[in-house]
Amino acid sequence: MTIYFYKVWQPYGCFSNFSLHGIQIHGTYWSTVEHYYQAQKFVGSTDAVIIPVIHSAQTPEEAAALGRCPARRLRCDWDAVKTEVMRTAVLKKFLTHSEIREILLSTGNEIIVENSAIDYFWGCGADKTGQNYLGKILMSVRAEIRQLVSLTAISDKYL
Repeated sequence: MTIYFYKVWQPYGCFSNFSLHGIQIHGTYWSTVEHYYQAQKFVGSTDAVIIPVIHSAQTPEEAAALGRCPARRLRCDWDAVKTEVMRTAVLKKFLTHSEIREILLSTGNEIIVENSAIDYFWGCGADKTGQNYLGKILMSVRAEIRQLVSLTAISDKYL
């Protein structure tokens, strides 16, 4: 059974980047993965002054709106790094918050899909033909956490 998620109040809503599960990366605390992701678009760009504004946005929706403003110039390597930026933040989120880590691990080997009707890159799009990169990242993070859990169990057993 494929697991679909989108809004934070729906089943598996903790998989959303808008879920209120903060992360600390490089010594900075971010309220949500969405805050971090949107701010990273401008690192080293001429519009980097927007980063603290995104950081202090009251909601992930506000952070997303600030980061999606087409008038701002993104960092020059954004297309090359955006999936790794997302993966780093998503992994940190699930390593930080045990309650949602357990939900992710409880999905077994099911396919995870961001059920966004408008996003054909991170989600599946309206016609389900999207690339679903966020779902792919979640499945990759799930596999990495499983491996870490196994290694921890092995080291605990023998240490």
